[in-house]
Amino acid sequence: MTTLHHPGEDLTEVIRPAAIVPEDAARRVLLELARRDVHNGGTWESEPTVWSLWDRPWSPDGTPGASVLLGRLHVAYGTPTKYEITIYRVTVTAAGLLSGYTVESLSDEALAHGGLTLAACPRARLSSPPRPFRH
Repeated sequence: MTTLHHPGEDLTEVIRPAAIVPEDAARRVLLELARRDVHNGGTWESEPTVWSLWDRPWSPDGTPGASVLLGRLHVAYGTPTKYEITIYRVTVTAAGLLSGYTVESLSDEALAHGGLTLAACPRARLSSPPRPFRH
C-alpha cells in the first residue's frame, strides 16, 4: 500500500492490490450504508464512486451543516465483475485522524456490514507490466 501523509493533514492510502468486495458482501454493505445515510439520521453518504463517513447526520435541509467529514473510501462499482465493488483508495481526514480513525478502521467500519475487513478482502490480480517496445 502507498501512503501519503503529512502531520495535520489528511491521510490517503492507495490500496495495492485493490480490495475486492464480493457480490453478496457488496449487496449487504450497500444496503446498510443506505440505511445509515446522512439524510436519514445516519453518518454515511454513499455514492457510486465514494463512500463518506461523517461525524453526525446532516442538517434537515440536506446539507452537511456542522457535520465534519471523517474519511472516504474511493470505490468502483461493477469491477472486476458486474456485481463486485473495488476499493482502490482510502482517505482519512485530519478530523478523522484526531477521532482515532485509521485507513483500516474506517474501511472495516463499512465492510463489517458485509462480514469483511480490509485485511480479509480478496485482492485484485495485478498483471505484469507490458514488455518494452523494441525496434
